[in-house]
This record gives sequence, structure tokens and C-alpha cells, in this order.
Amino acid sequence: MPISRRLLLMALGLAPAATLLPRSAFAAYPDRPIRLIVPFAAGGNADIVGRLVGEQMAQALGQPVVVDNRGGAGGSIGAEAVARSAPDGYTLLVASNGPLTVNPFVQAKLGYDPLKDFAPVALTSYAPHAIILNASVPAKTTADLIALSKSQPVNIATSGVGSATHMTLERFIAQTGAKLTHVPYRSGGALMPDLIGGSIQGAMTEFSTALPQHKGGKAHIIAIAAAQRSALAPDIPTFIEGGVKDFTAASYVGIVAPTGTPAAIIAQLQQAIAKGLSGNSPAAEKLRAMGTEVAAPEQMTPAGFAAFIKIDYERMREAAKLAGLTPK
Repeated sequence: MPISRRLLLMALGLAPAATLLPRSAFAAYPDRPIRLIVPFAAGGNADIVGRLVGEQMAQALGQPVVVDNRGGAGGSIGAEAVARSAPDGYTLLVASNGPLTVNPFVQAKLGYDPLKDFAPVALTSYAPHAIILNASVPAKTTADLIALSKSQPVNIATSGVGSATHMTLERFIAQTGAKLTHVPYRSGGALMPDLIGGSIQGAMTEFSTALPQHKGGKAHIIAIAAAQRSALAPDIPTFIEGGVKDFTAASYVGIVAPTGTPAAIIAQLQQAIAKGLSGNSPAAEKLRAMGTEVAAPEQMTPAGFAAFIKIDYERMREAAKLAGLTPK
């Protein structure tokens, strides 16, 4: 059917305005690779979980998900990079205790607001903390370690100042009176070679990071900070069994986007994560096999993760007071 002169002029008149519209107005999300920033060095719990979740997102969304490790300052460097990025769904953060709920109480100058600058997408998982010791350290139980620390110097590493494991170590020291020297690293994965080699005597780290070394006989876990023993290693007692009352702690991992990211994009990302980690999916089973618990369905939503963050934020505020930590 011929186009009238009037319609043609209208179309030509709209053309310049159309060129000013953002690229997203023409392209369905996502139309290019997504960058997933892990705010810690490679090899730790956040990195391992982030890469696994990234694979599930890539499969569901049909675009590559590129993992970008930006460690430092207890996760603050990577978190700030995401907080300052464009809210278009193409830069996301593998979020954990450190940058979201611990750093506000140990770092005086954060370049972001953990409660205002991020839009929660989904909580994915959490891993209990544990103390693992070099094979040469004679302590085999929690009581042994406490006694040993009072008779000779004992250093215990964590994944960095302001990390979740650092907070747990400080709580442990405050609650037990153990004389332990904190040695901060950039991640749980980064400290493990030195632990095995004997440069450090032990570490407070995620159970999922420590378990392979325990099973391989290269080091031994003395206790896990969970309410009950793990089915993956029923020989390992809990700290509670070792006499440390109500002592539980875990590192959580979730995905967040910069505040202002469109709700429709957040929904797409959430659905991709939930699909990949649903029920007994291969990815969910892989997480469990590592010693990590998969988040409940209600936690694997923006609202559920937001509520989880707020609760943990207040819990860490109290933990910081207990440990005598102040922002520096």
C-alpha cells in the first residue's frame, strides 16, 4: 500500500529523535556479555560460588557472564566499582558479608552505602565457618587450640580485614579468651597455600574452602561454626560441642546490581539464578557437595535477600561491639 506524503514526513521528522534514545530502547536485555565482579581474589568461597552462578546465568540468559576478580579492602574495592557503574544490568556484584554487612563497622571511609547503593537480586548460598590448622600443629580440638594459644604464639589467617571470617575470628577470641594473632589475606583461596606450607599455623575460613584440605590430610579442621555437624564430614565437631556457647557463623553469597537497575532486568536475573539453583539441579548439588548450603526459595528473591541483608547488618553491628572493633 503506498505511503502518503503526510505519513512519510511524520516518519522523517521522528527519525532524529529516535537516534537520541538509549541503546536499551531497541535491544532486548541482555544483548552483550555481563560482567560479574567478585570483590576478592580467585579461589575463595565467593569466587567459587560466583563462577558457578555465573555459568547458570549465562545458560539462562544466552550471553557470556565474565567474572572479574577485584580484591582488596575486605571486598570494598570491587563493591565500590559496581556501586558506581551504570545501572543497566551489565555490571553485577558477587556480594557477601564483607562488603555488605561487615565493612560498615570496621572501615571508616566506604565509597558506597551498602544499604542504599545496591539492588538485591538473589541470595544464592551460605557456607559455615571453620578453623583449620596446619598438619604440624598439635591442637586437635577447640580446647586444645585455646590452651596452646596461651602457652605459645599462634597465628590464624582470614580472608582479610573486615571480612566475614575476620569478624568470626574476633568473636571467637572475645568469647574464649584465646591468644590468637590475626593474619589478613586477600581471600580464603589465597591463604591456603601458606597454611599447607606452614607459613601460617591456621585459618578461620569457609568450611567449603577448608574441607578438601582436611579430607586430603594436608591440614585438619578442629571445629565448624554450625548448629550441627556436616554430613560431608561427620567426624568434625561443632564449636558448640567444643564448649563455645551458641557459636555459629557463615559466609553468604548473593548477587546485587547497582541501585536504579530496572525492575524488569532484576527479575530476569533473579529468574536465571533461581532456575540454575533449583531443587536438585546439578549446580545446587555441586554447592552442597562443597559444604555450602543453597539458599531457600524465599531468600532467592530480591525481597528475601533484602530482608536477609538487613538482619545480618544488625547482627554484625552487635558482633563488632562484642569484638571491640571500631571503624578505622
